[in-house]
Amino acid sequence: MAFEQMTVDQMTKVIYDAIEDKLGKDTVIINVGAVSSLCDYFIITTASSQRQVKAIADSVEEEMTKNGMEPRGKEGYDTKNWILIDYVDVMVHVFDEDNRGFYNLEKLWRDAPYIDVEGLK
Repeated sequence: MAFEQMTVDQMTKVIYDAIEDKLGKDTVIINVGAVSSLCDYFIITTASSQRQVKAIADSVEEEMTKNGMEPRGKEGYDTKNWILIDYVDVMVHVFDEDNRGFYNLEKLWRDAPYIDVEGLK
């Protein structure tokens, strides 16, 4: 699937599947675009170790590259506690357990609706 043909929902599904492939936990998709112009979706997941944080982030990047998409930016690869990958319309947050609880993005964005991956086209 070429970049021009990939919708935001398709991007989100590819990212979600890449996370699931590496056993991300408590993965949620938040429709941030409903309450902000920052982006359309946040995808947030938890990993049980720094190694898994990196593995999940690498899986996301690999699958998106296969689909012709490169991130606009990425942060956190040195610490592997929280890796953020920015695909403009979709931001991926891969947390270790402690940092997910500490930063609690779900609470920060509590006014934004959650998206069910099965509803993505």
